Amino acid sequence: GFAAALFLLPTLALSLLPTASLPPFLAGTGWTDWLHRALIFLVVSCPCALVISVPLSFFGGIGGASRQGILVKGGNYLEALARTETVVFDKTGTLTRGTFEVTVIHPQQLSEQELLELAALAEHFSTHPISLSIQAACRPAPDPARVTDVKEIAGRGVQAVVDGRTVLAGNQKLMDQFQISFEDRCRHMGTIIHVAGDGEYAGHIVISDQPKPEAAQALSDLKAAGVRRTVMLTGDAEPVAKAVSAQLGLDEYHAGLLPGDKVDQIETLIAAKKSKENLAFVGDGINDAPVLSRADVGIAMGALGSDAAIEAADVVLMDDDPAKIALAMRIARRTLRIVYENIVFALAVKFACLLLGAIGMASMWTAIFADVGVMVIAVLNATRALYTKDLVRKSQP
Repeated sequence: GFAAALFLLPTLALSLLPTASLPPFLAGTGWTDWLHRALIFLVVSCPCALVISVPLSFFGGIGGASRQGILVKGGNYLEALARTETVVFDKTGTLTRGTFEVTVIHPQQLSEQELLELAALAEHFSTHPISLSIQAACRPAPDPARVTDVKEIAGRGVQAVVDGRTVLAGNQKLMDQFQISFEDRCRHMGTIIHVAGDGEYAGHIVISDQPKPEAAQALSDLKAAGVRRTVMLTGDAEPVAKAVSAQLGLDEYHAGLLPGDKVDQIETLIAAKKSKENLAFVGDGINDAPVLSRADVGIAMGALGSDAAIEAADVVLMDDDPAKIALAMRIARRTLRIVYENIVFALAVKFACLLLGAIGMASMWTAIFADVGVMVIAVLNATRALYTKDLVRKSQP
């Protein structure tokens, strides 16, 4: 209401003073013709076309995206997505399947089954994909009653008491934190889970996670959609991150990151980007929530993603398909193009009719067309944002 008042008050002032009052007063002519021109000025300057068609275009874009399984939480996020030129990915569950499998077991002073059972018990109460894969590999399943005092250490692993022994299961940073020494001779590719019991190193388990089949094509589509830079952030070791990055064709990667390190890295990337471009972060885990909130556009995987990530995100991909990111950007950019088309068309017609009306060459019917007719045309143009089938075809390999 306040914005409409700001627009209407100057319009009334222009129509009543310069158009309806000053020319008859200065020239000494009749008031009827100039009052008629003032009324034409008022009708033409009505902002219906802009007020209705612009938000309707954004609603159409949001509706078209939702038909493709892309939930956008507002028109401002759709606009921000259209201006995105840097896309940052979390690795696990986003670019990769997130379904880990135990591929190698290297025990030390234990048998393979004993090491796997010790790790499975320590990880029993965790829902992390890595923990679930270790539990799935351990058959028969051990008795969870043997586990007490479980403590998750963010970004590193877990600590638990198993059969009275203090067991650690996690990455190398967890071993360093508790000063557990070992020789790192493993050359197998994958995520390495180190296990220690009562302060002594017990061995490690290698877990592999494969990239999603559509991930490479998704990154190629992003480049085609105008994304200038793709980045991967992961807590995995450098060799794993390097192999995945090379396989998918990412521009850069940063490995060995804790959740807090990811936020710091996002801050660095935001500081390095251009002022008018946006940065999007794509993730699915509970540890990704702070990064999703900090990015200009947060994109969450909705099918397997955590509730915290979905809540913090601005855009949610309901089927976890990274190829939908490029589709969402195409929808956003076409929606913004339709908005600009409506603005330029409406203002051009209105300014032309205002000029014709001021010199007496426009009738009231011309004014009605400049108001209602332009509004109808702009609304029909806005409905184009609802249809996204042509964009889906473009996003497919």
